[in-house]
Amino acid sequence: MLYRLVRTHLTPYAASLLVLLALQFVATIASLYLPSLNGRIIDEGVAVGDTGFIMRAGAIMLVVSLVQIAATIAATRIGAQSAASLGRDVRARVFRTVGAFSAQELSRFGAPTLISRSTNDVTQVQTVVYMMLAMMVSAPIMMVGGVVMAIREDAGLSWLVAVAVPALAIAIGLVIRQMIPHFRAMQTAVDSVNRILREQITGIRVVRAFVREDVERERFAEANTTYTGTALAVGKLMALAFPIVMVIFNASTVAVLWFGAQRIDTGAMQIGALTAFMAYLIQILMSVMMATFMAMMIPRATVSAGRIQEVLDTQTSVHAPADPVAIPAGPVRVELRDVTFAYPGAEAPVLHEVSLVAEPGTTTAVVGSTGSGKTTLLGVVPRLHDVTSGQVLVGGVDVRDADPEHLWSHIGPAPQRPYLFTGTVASNLRYGDPDATDDELWEALRVAQAEDFVREMPDGLESPISQGGTNVSGGQRQRLAIARALVSKADIYLFDDAFSALDVATDARLRAALRPVTRDAAVIVVAQRVSTILHADRIVVLDEGRVVGSGTHEELLETCPTYLENVQSQQAIEEAA
Repeated sequence: MLYRLVRTHLTPYAASLLVLLALQFVATIASLYLPSLNGRIIDEGVAVGDTGFIMRAGAIMLVVSLVQIAATIAATRIGAQSAASLGRDVRARVFRTVGAFSAQELSRFGAPTLISRSTNDVTQVQTVVYMMLAMMVSAPIMMVGGVVMAIREDAGLSWLVAVAVPALAIAIGLVIRQMIPHFRAMQTAVDSVNRILREQITGIRVVRAFVREDVERERFAEANTTYTGTALAVGKLMALAFPIVMVIFNASTVAVLWFGAQRIDTGAMQIGALTAFMAYLIQILMSVMMATFMAMMIPRATVSAGRIQEVLDTQTSVHAPADPVAIPAGPVRVELRDVTFAYPGAEAPVLHEVSLVAEPGTTTAVVGSTGSGKTTLLGVVPRLHDVTSGQVLVGGVDVRDADPEHLWSHIGPAPQRPYLFTGTVASNLRYGDPDATDDELWEALRVAQAEDFVREMPDGLESPISQGGTNVSGGQRQRLAIARALVSKADIYLFDDAFSALDVATDARLRAALRPVTRDAAVIVVAQRVSTILHADRIVVLDEGRVVGSGTHEELLETCPTYLENVQSQQAIEEAA
């Protein structure tokens, strides 16, 4: 997964990577040349007192060092830019993919894990890519070149390289093998912490209202402890790796000095050659350490890449047609023909052969008990879900054959749980129409019975709205959502229990104000209160996903026992109150 993800997103930067490879090659060759030159200065300059040679060789060493520094800095910069660009591109692609998900895919993943995958997981991949770009040329060249140069300096000590390098690689490899399952568990633990933290922050009012702070603290402490334990296990293994490296480093240095001194004593080796050999051995071990360090990071990055790729490979259940059919302009008719819908893996469908027609200029109400499928029914009109069987027609066009964005441009939704975005009143309303004037916004607010409280705000339309609309009441949030739908001047309005937070008087005023504004539109209303839909042109009664009644209020009182029971129960509640 990691290779696939990296290959896909680094391909656009192939030219920069070629330059990076060339720079790393130059820097590594320069680094390999310096110990040999230093050894010659000791043997041919210092040992014999040749000041001229020392100066000449020193000047060459200075030039080579400057070239190495310049090439390393340039390569590091290109590597950092390429890795950061990859991270940016992956995050953007994840965002685009998630943005195309239907409600079904969003429910399957959940918001916490999607956030974690687009932030923490992408960061893990970006970090390991940077390490790979920084070492993918220098480490192997340093390793192979160091071995060649060390043998060139003194073949008699080359057996030390043959012992030290495999020992370091095997020791670090065993540590890495133990890390892989811990990395996978760590990412799962991060998801759990994010999920619980998000739930507690979002539902803080509920937590406090039911005095459940202690319980929630225990839930978070449990998830946090699990994550901490996994992180500690990884940290212990990483802490074990570095002492192993240092032991092998130090043991190799001592061995070189011990056996090299014996060869110098016999005249088989010079001091400069010993110095150069030691430097090459350190370079070889450093390259092995860099490679193993990168290998330590690869397992976690591989897990993260798999989680990212899972999102990217998920195909939305709602596909745009290859040859979209245009929905006619102007007032449009909404029709459901024998619509059946079932969630994947569900035992029974939510909707069973539901049929209804919403004509332009009419209001169609959908009522039913909790869980009868009312919200799901509204969801199939803008194609939040694709029906299992049957057809949903808008303007005579099956919604599956229409361009999704063109379809959505005809619809003004007011959801059951209205969501407001961080910004201002105006910016939230202009989600309906980015080009709407202030006068149009005020008109929508007037119709939605929101004008009074917005004018009372310090900055009117420019008054700030916090994330989720938490700085306004539930009723105000609902009215702003209705106003946002009205700003769109849509051909179809979907009000999903959008009046539930309003008092009876405000509800009545709003419905009266809506009639002239929506006189040419098809309006579908989901409601719990019967008073909200008394004057609807047609009322459709759902029971366990089936249509059990259809007609006006008066007709249903006579022909539909389910509707009559609902009306009587609400009247009894009102009388008791």
